Amino acid sequence: MADAESAPARAHSGGVPIRHGRLARHGPFAAVASSLLIALGVVLVSGGTLAAVAAWDIASSVKPGVHLQHVAQGAGQADTSASDLSAIVGGVNLLLTGTDTRTGQGAAFASSADLAASSGTGNNDVTMLLHISQNHQSVSVISFPRDLMIAVPACPQPGGGTAAASSRVILNSTLARGGLACVVLTIEKLTGLHIPFAAQISFEGVAAMSDAVGGVTVCVASPIDDVYTNPPLHLAAGQHDIVGDEALSFLRSRHGVGDGSDLGRISNQQVFMAALARKVESGGVLANPITLFSLAKAATTNMVLSDTLTNPTTLAQIGLALKDTGLVNMTFLQYPTVADPRDANRVVPQAAGAEILNAALVGDKALHLSGAPGRAAVEAAPASADPAVPDTAAPTATATPTATSADPSASASPGSAGEAVLPATITGQTAAQNTCSKGS
Repeated sequence: MADAESAPARAHSGGVPIRHGRLARHGPFAAVASSLLIALGVVLVSGGTLAAVAAWDIASSVKPGVHLQHVAQGAGQADTSASDLSAIVGGVNLLLTGTDTRTGQGAAFASSADLAASSGTGNNDVTMLLHISQNHQSVSVISFPRDLMIAVPACPQPGGGTAAASSRVILNSTLARGGLACVVLTIEKLTGLHIPFAAQISFEGVAAMSDAVGGVTVCVASPIDDVYTNPPLHLAAGQHDIVGDEALSFLRSRHGVGDGSDLGRISNQQVFMAALARKVESGGVLANPITLFSLAKAATTNMVLSDTLTNPTTLAQIGLALKDTGLVNMTFLQYPTVADPRDANRVVPQAAGAEILNAALVGDKALHLSGAPGRAAVEAAPASADPAVPDTAAPTATATPTATSADPSASASPGSAGEAVLPATITGQTAAQNTCSKGS
């Protein structure tokens, strides 16, 4: 019997073949959850009347939450009985999606062509999983390619009814298939993890949060030119402070980076994420109460949260779990894939790498990369070199740095019982690694 598929899924799996990764449509970027939650947590636990007013304002901007049908009502909510706010107990799995909908995204995306491309719920063109370890000593952000062909479970739909399970669906159709809960169920099925928290962001939210932190400094190894983004993106080699719509274009760019594929775009986003994490960690964000408030307010105003996250105290407790992790223990990686043998435009999980990664996540092991950054990223030039002229040499595998904390428990040694060294086929970087984006 043929698998039952919803209309959105059929629309993505059929039609005229297009070379994988060269689709004209672009998706937004799901903001770095760790930075957001740290900022929100600091705002909510700061002393004084101003902080109390800010916390109330942030709480009042939280939108009604989306119920994840597979999560028990009230599960994961913060314990508000304690007088002192503290980090959440145990680990956290939080899914972030970026929707490509043009609905309500301002005049820049209001043309008939834009709305015809994606409107309403839209597609989850960015899907990321934030995994915080049980001991809060390591954080992983796993990006799942939008063109990933996988099996999906039955998905209860927000308006009633159920989208039937299927053995072959493109990942970025799952938001339209059954809402945020369907994306969560799909990633749970793929990884074996239980995911009680989820959030969704759109174009306007990405621009607002880059504005809130005053922009992010990114390194460009070779010129990036992409006329398909809105606005068009043109960056020469060197260091660039990007903010607002330019930051959104940078994160959406595919034609301008790497090999023009979605896989290249993921590594370009990781360059941005690591740079943002370093800015937050350096004190440029955490030391400025106004910036903290602006970032937290931009997040709560522009994100749709699962009902397990709508209590700001829960957000703060997750943020506090991230507060002392350290950049070297924050890893960004791409879920391992290979070309789909049935469709050159798509990818499927790379079985061996996926098995190792899934087991490490379920086993709550700290992840260490053994390979290089992704397709559109290269290691930055050494500090002694002219910072305005990044090293454009092809990336090479480098040893993953280890923590320098005086506390020996702050980071497991590679190969220890609490740590998993991933195969070189899994690409990514830590937040501590300085990388540059590579133009196409």
